[in-house]
Amino acid sequence: MVVLAVTWIAHEGQEQAMIQAFERLGAASRQEPGCRMYVVHRHREDHRMLFVYEQYDDDAALQAHRDSAHFQQIVKEELHNLGRRTDAFLLDPIA
Repeated sequence: MVVLAVTWIAHEGQEQAMIQAFERLGAASRQEPGCRMYVVHRHREDHRMLFVYEQYDDDAALQAHRDSAHFQQIVKEELHNLGRRTDAFLLDPIA
């Protein structure tokens, strides 16, 4: 299993649009064969900050996610106009 943890900050006034884009991305991503989990979290105090936690079977499944039409359309064409990615961590479980 491989984990991807990503933090995004919405541009001022784009918070709801970013949430809606992530709702669509999450719904499509959870349908991918190698996706085990895709959960978007909103910071309790800074509502512009979103944290995305993703789990995939392996690196190939993660790459398939990145290559998917919904990723290309939503992330590349929408999210980068609505905010900016601040952190991204690729992690392996210890146990």
